[in-house]
Amino acid sequence: MKSVYFLSDAHLGCRSLPHDRTRERRLVHFLDSVKDKASAVYLLGDIFDFWYEYKTVVPRGYTRLLGKLSELTDLGVEVHYFTGNHDIWCGDYLVKECGVTLHTEPETVEWSDKVFMLAHGDGLGDPDRKFRMLRSVFRNRFCQRMFSCIHPRWAVDFGMAWAAYSRRKHSLEGGDPPYMGEDQEFLVRYAKDYLKVHSEINYFIFGHRHIELDLMLSRSSRVLILGDWITQFTYAVFDGENLFLENYIEGDTAL
Repeated sequence: MKSVYFLSDAHLGCRSLPHDRTRERRLVHFLDSVKDKASAVYLLGDIFDFWYEYKTVVPRGYTRLLGKLSELTDLGVEVHYFTGNHDIWCGDYLVKECGVTLHTEPETVEWSDKVFMLAHGDGLGDPDRKFRMLRSVFRNRFCQRMFSCIHPRWAVDFGMAWAAYSRRKHSLEGGDPPYMGEDQEFLVRYAKDYLKVHSEINYFIFGHRHIELDLMLSRSSRVLILGDWITQFTYAVFDGENLFLENYIEGDTAL
């Protein structure tokens, strides 16, 4: 079989991160480099720092990425997009215009007799009450309809500014903490609890935490956290037999 690729957390368009166009080009170059080797590409959330769709309006930009996703699907490569906490508000634009398959909840899939549980990772055991409250508000249909009543000129700018402020505040508070150990990582705890009921899972693959992690949970099960495409440029690849966590290095777009 051809390989399956997984990546997450590019946060393209973030106003508080430098070299945004360069990061987008690097992601596009990576996708171009695997298009002949891939049967599927899984984008596990937060590819955009803010994405909100109106019926006839989407945020400006990202033309290189959107064009590459369309090229992949035209070539017969499956592209699966999982919404994260920054792009909850995806509608049918990526589906209709780019040919991707959209996922709003965790999914379990199987290749070569291996079972994968895939998700962005937000909401899976996160102990932060403030985050859980905001997540419930953002996912509320009534709140989404009310936000849609605001003209895109102000609404999209507000969303982009909110996301940038949140990242700056997060950075001032120390940023994403390094790996905290099995007992403290909520995604690891979630995977362990899930495995007690679903022992058939061989691989858990998550984004969201912005750390690289490849951890054995049992003799037949592993959990991978994918890092990000801000500074790490990491991805996972399954070649039909083995699953690897890799770094994409490209001299032309080195930051």
